[in-house]
Amino acid sequence: MDILQLPLMALEARIAQEIDSNPALELVSPEEEAAEAPVVATEDAGDERASGEQALVVGEGDAQDFERLDNLVREYDWIDEDSEHRGTKSRARSLEESDIKMEAMANTAARPVSLQEYLLQQWNLVEMDAVQHELGARIIDFLDDTGRLSTPLEEIARELPEPPAPGALESALRAVQQLDPPGIGARDLQECLLLQLKALPGDTELERRIIAEHFGDLQKNRLPAIAKALGVGLADVRAALDVIVRLSLRPGLEVSEQQVPPIVPDIIVEYNEEEDRYDVRLTRGNARELRISPEFREALERAGKDKKSREFITQKIQAANAIIDAVKYRRDRLLDVAKAVVEAQREFLDHGEQHLKVLRMSDLAARFGCDPSTISRTVDEKYMQTPRGVYPLRRFFTGGTESGNGEVLGWDSIKAKVQEIVDREDKRNPLSDDEIVVRLKELGIVIKRRTVAKYRAQLDIPTARQRRQY
Repeated sequence: MDILQLPLMALEARIAQEIDSNPALELVSPEEEAAEAPVVATEDAGDERASGEQALVVGEGDAQDFERLDNLVREYDWIDEDSEHRGTKSRARSLEESDIKMEAMANTAARPVSLQEYLLQQWNLVEMDAVQHELGARIIDFLDDTGRLSTPLEEIARELPEPPAPGALESALRAVQQLDPPGIGARDLQECLLLQLKALPGDTELERRIIAEHFGDLQKNRLPAIAKALGVGLADVRAALDVIVRLSLRPGLEVSEQQVPPIVPDIIVEYNEEEDRYDVRLTRGNARELRISPEFREALERAGKDKKSREFITQKIQAANAIIDAVKYRRDRLLDVAKAVVEAQREFLDHGEQHLKVLRMSDLAARFGCDPSTISRTVDEKYMQTPRGVYPLRRFFTGGTESGNGEVLGWDSIKAKVQEIVDREDKRNPLSDDEIVVRLKELGIVIKRRTVAKYRAQLDIPTARQRRQY
């Protein structure tokens, strides 16, 4: 189950870790057969594999394990230095496994720099007295991931070893608010926008007055009221709004978003025009196979009646077999589920979001004779590359309802129809939620107004008042 739910890059890192910690496990070379059945220890070891928990716990730095392995190498000489062929093969495999490890390390995302670390790197270059510098560093510690300071300065002062001088924390906060990105250290959205406007080049007086004096009217899209109060034209207010909407509501996330690793799809879906079908394959479906090291199997035979050595070798072979089986199980199950998803969502692949069908994990679980939690682990954090883009595999599982003409529609399909209705509305007279309900009913979809409001919020669609254009 642990291997099953790993995404592709994490799986490659895990395999590299297992190869590094278990000398019984290796990759099949390109010159050898791609499919080699896993070999289990026989005789005293029996044919039974070790239990999952026991088998997967390998390579934890047990000093006795390393000592036993070292003794095995010296005593049984299972890398034969006198044989040029075997020695060369072993060195090639070592280089090959090293390449796999390096590739896995390169594909593993480095620990991202936190917002606090990013800001402190700048703060340490600011010249000021030691007391102010320490106060600013404490303020940075209290910022949330969005860059907002939601903790009152009075509460921060109470947590300091010594009470700061009057106005000292406020002064330190103003200095922190000069750091990059603009808007950092704001105590609310209004201050966040004003800090960003202050950092912009050129004249932003009108934009700053709108934010400072008419923020409530702006949130309710009362542009005519703002124009009248400020004594400017409606066109001037619209031009100022064009500047304001480009500001960030959460500037702190700009730092963390730069560290987001690219998505690597586990599944590729391609349209086969000749046969009018969608072909499904794993991203690395033809990847090299894992197997038990032949030299390690020979070491078991040479161990003779040395009980401790045989137990050690057997445990490593059983652990390697457990990993081989788990990787194969993951590959087979993921491919089965992906094919079932593509089969169920053919219309989505042909025509788009509005044709996403109802598909429940319980349905696939019944089809494959497994628990729904197994399907959930299979699709967790996996991505599918389709002709329509890259989607989380979980995206294709959704509940739904039946339309007036008997068509079963997924909730995401209904959301797409809500989005389409809003996109096509007259922006000078936008539709209310009740009116959207009527439009959906005309399409044979009967849902309640509160459901439309919920979907609209999930789609980040503002209210009708806020969508109105003047």
